[in-house]
Amino acid sequence: MTQGDIPAVLAIQAAAYGQAYLEPEAVLRARLAGAPGTAWLADDGAGPCAYLVGYRSRLGRVTPLGGVFADLAGADCLYLHDLAVAPRAGGAGVAGSLVEHAHAHALAVGLGRSALVSVQGSLGFWQRRGYRVVLSSTEPAAPANLLSYPGPAYYMQRDLP
Repeated sequence: MTQGDIPAVLAIQAAAYGQAYLEPEAVLRARLAGAPGTAWLADDGAGPCAYLVGYRSRLGRVTPLGGVFADLAGADCLYLHDLAVAPRAGGAGVAGSLVEHAHAHALAVGLGRSALVSVQGSLGFWQRRGYRVVLSSTEPAAPANLLSYPGPAYYMQRDLP
């Protein structure tokens, strides 16, 4: 993904997420600038149709909705912050392909784990990919960053093969 792809990313985000989950253009640009090696865009021949952005992080850290991030020194995992697919590409396997690509990248740079926050009913998608729930926003001791997501949110982790 490049800075020139941000308009397409914003369009995919608007089509894939509810209003409460939309993140501003300035945040997306700052994230890409801070972690350019972990932002991917898929194209289905008709143009960009999905994206995945993440960054090198540490297990247990939760990025808040709308938070800016950058690769962390001493990272032990690849944190996947945002995966979105345009409706026209739904069911085509592009989301799974992007996740597999991110996992391969993580392993290639020496990261043996991945983490994320599951929102908007995506829990089953992530569980089918080997992620397990570590913490839920429905728990009384949920940290503020996890509570920044509307609706149920689940902090999940997995070891990469």
